[in-house]
Order: sequence, then C-alpha cells, then structure tokens
Amino acid sequence: MNPLAALPSPDTATLDRLHARLADAAAAAGTLDIAYRTMDTPLGPLLLAATPAGLLRVAYESQDHDAVLAALAARVSPRVLRAPSRLDEVAREVDDYFAGRRHSFDLPLDLRLAHGFRHEVLTHLRDIGYGHTASYAAVAAAAGRPNAVRAVGTACGVNPLPIVIPCHRVVRSDGSLGGYLGGVAAKQALLALEAHAGRGRDVLQT
Repeated sequence: MNPLAALPSPDTATLDRLHARLADAAAAAGTLDIAYRTMDTPLGPLLLAATPAGLLRVAYESQDHDAVLAALAARVSPRVLRAPSRLDEVAREVDDYFAGRRHSFDLPLDLRLAHGFRHEVLTHLRDIGYGHTASYAAVAAAAGRPNAVRAVGTACGVNPLPIVIPCHRVVRSDGSLGGYLGGVAAKQALLALEAHAGRGRDVLQT
C-alpha cells in the first residue's frame, strides 16, 4: 500500500496560498521576471502578463495562452510564474472597463514587444478616445507615414496589449470593421460596449 495515498489532496485555496508564497519568494530573490494570470471576461478568458516595468501582454484564448507564455519565455525571460495577486490591479481595471465604469487604463506598460513603426502606431492608438474610431489611413498619417496603411494593419494585428491599447477602435476607411486579433465578433462587442459614450467626431480624421 502506498502510504502517500492516504494523505488528503490539497484544496484549491491551499494550492493558491502555496503558489502565492512561491511567487513572493521568487520576486524577493529576483527570479520572477514575468508574472501572469488568467481572468474571465465577457469575451472569454484573458491572459495577463507583466514584468516589474509594467503590463507586458494581454491575450485572448483564441491566441493560445500556452503558446503566448512560451513565446514570452523565449523572447523576454524563461523566469515566468503564475502569480495572480501581482496582476490584481490590472484585473480590476479590466473588470471596470467591461462593466462600463472605466474609459481608459491607468497602468504602467512594458512595450518591449513592439519595435520601430509598430511601437509608433501603438502610441497613436492610445489617442483614439473611448467610443470613437479612426481609420487605418488616419493612424498611418498620424504616425507620419500616410502610405503605410498596411503596416498599421500589421501593427494592430500583433498588438501585444489589446483592449488596453485599443486597436479595436481602428476600422477601414469605408466604415467596415476590418480584422481583429481577437476575432471580428470580439471587435464588434468592444465597439458596442463603448457605443454609449457617443459617436461624435472621430479623434483621428481620414
């Protein structure tokens, strides 16, 4: 008889406490470079990942959370650990956004995953106000490269921080939605959520 078989299995709360202690110990030892958690939202589970510098990654379930974490381990640091409490404030702001209580995010961001023109595009996406949209052409012009419409689409498609950096507010010049890294249904849902803020003059004009 296996003597370990008689031991009770730890419950979820116990495992969470042990995991929190492990995360705290790793952080204190300087061996926690990327903390992550998942959270439930109206658009399905979101992965949130952060470094000490700020929020690094937000990913939809359709983007394959395991693959996203593996990519972060390869590109940023292999010292990745599930540490939900370290992303509590991020989760609160995301919850407030989906509840309609928050129109912008007040979070430190780590934008190391975006480089060159893609980084420039992300800075301009944050200028598109809640409840407004801008065309890909308008974003390209605002970024100083009016002919780089396709490059803007690519930058939106690989945005490491969807929702927080609102690439869902970028649409085609004819008003159609265009693509979205979380799927067109998610883009429609986000724009519908924000619609109550009014659809006045777009922040960036075509």
